[in-house]
Amino acid sequence: MPLGRELPQLLKQRLFYRGRKFDFEVNRLRLPNKSEGEWECIRHPGGALAVPITPEGKLVLVRQYRFAVGGRLLEFPAGTVEANEDPLDTVKREIEEETGYRAHKWQTLGEFFIAPGYSDEIIYAFLAQDLEKLETPPAQEEDEDIETVLLTPQELEKAILQGEPIDAKSISSFFLVRNFLLGDKKDI
Repeated sequence: MPLGRELPQLLKQRLFYRGRKFDFEVNRLRLPNKSEGEWECIRHPGGALAVPITPEGKLVLVRQYRFAVGGRLLEFPAGTVEANEDPLDTVKREIEEETGYRAHKWQTLGEFFIAPGYSDEIIYAFLAQDLEKLETPPAQEEDEDIETVLLTPQELEKAILQGEPIDAKSISSFFLVRNFLLGDKKDI
C-alpha cells in the first residue's frame, strides 16, 4: 500500500454483509483525531488493470455493460484480485479473457485508491506490451457483455476530454502512461 496506515479504533461493528465481490460494513469508529461516529465502508480485495498497447501503438480497451450505471463504459481490461493472488497474475488472466490478447512484457505503473471516501479498493495498474492476438481466447464469464475496442492514445484522450462514458480507473491509468504513449517514450 502506497500510503502509511493510520487505522481508526473500532468501537462497535453494527452491520456486516459479505458479498460475492466485496464486503460492506457499518462501524462506530474513533478516528486518529479522536472524532467518533458511524461510517460505512466497502471492503474490496483490490483490482488489477492493464494498459495494453499493440506493436502498432493502439490501446486495447473494452466496452463493457455495467448494471450499476445502466450502460456501457469504455475501460481498460481489469479484474478483481482473488484471495492470495498476485495482482499481476490477475491482470494476465483478465487481459486474455476480456480482449483475446496475451502480453509478453509487463511493467508496473503504480497503485491508487479508486474511491477512498467509502471503499478501501486499490487498483494495481500495469503496462502490457508485446501483445499477441490469441487464436482461441479463454471463455468470458457468463455475466460479461464485452466488446474489444482499439484506439490510438490520441483517440482515447479525445474521448476522455469529450466526456464519453469511461471509468475512473481507466482515465487514471491512462494518465499514468500518457507521456510515454504520446511520444515521450522515456522509461516509466
